[in-house]
Amino acid sequence: MSRNRARLAAAGAAVALAVTGASGVAVADTAPAAPTGSAVVHENTTFLKDSAVNGLVVIPLPSATPSYDGTAGFSATFPVAGGSVNLPAYYGNVQLGGGLLFINVFTGKSAVFKQLAFSADTWQLTGVPVDGTAPVALLDPAGATTVNRAGTTQTLSAADLQVDAEGAQYVDAKLNTSFFKAGQSVGSFSLTFTAGS
Repeated sequence: MSRNRARLAAAGAAVALAVTGASGVAVADTAPAAPTGSAVVHENTTFLKDSAVNGLVVIPLPSATPSYDGTAGFSATFPVAGGSVNLPAYYGNVQLGGGLLFINVFTGKSAVFKQLAFSADTWQLTGVPVDGTAPVALLDPAGATTVNRAGTTQTLSAADLQVDAEGAQYVDAKLNTSFFKAGQSVGSFSLTFTAGS
């Protein structure tokens, strides 16, 4: 190989490496955007009063955001942390940030749930007990329910939110109470989910 050909080959290799490196940087800079949105669990004043009389408190854990209104009741907003869902077709799963702490102030017993999620397959809000690995169905959206889609954003609004039979049994056992019942009305539920790119 002549000296000129060797120089041209080396130059070509350098250009190829530079282009490959640049495109690698471009791919790293344009990582897919994560989904966004939030789920809001609203506890009405009736449920709040009944649970308080029985010494029961439910506290949202970070990164959930609590809010309270004397007339409307208590709400907790859980940010969307991942997932893929098709609400109108009833399939998929939305992972939520934050957690839930249930406390029985009379007995000192507690239950903590992490890895909260909403499953469109089963239409349930679930959580994994802090000392377990399998999700427990906690709450079920019910009543007048509206599902909408606009572009990449989907919304769900349920006028009623009920305690799931599995969640009632699990939490009652952990807190040493018999307060929670299957179908017990807690308040209402809403979810907004915008798909990532």
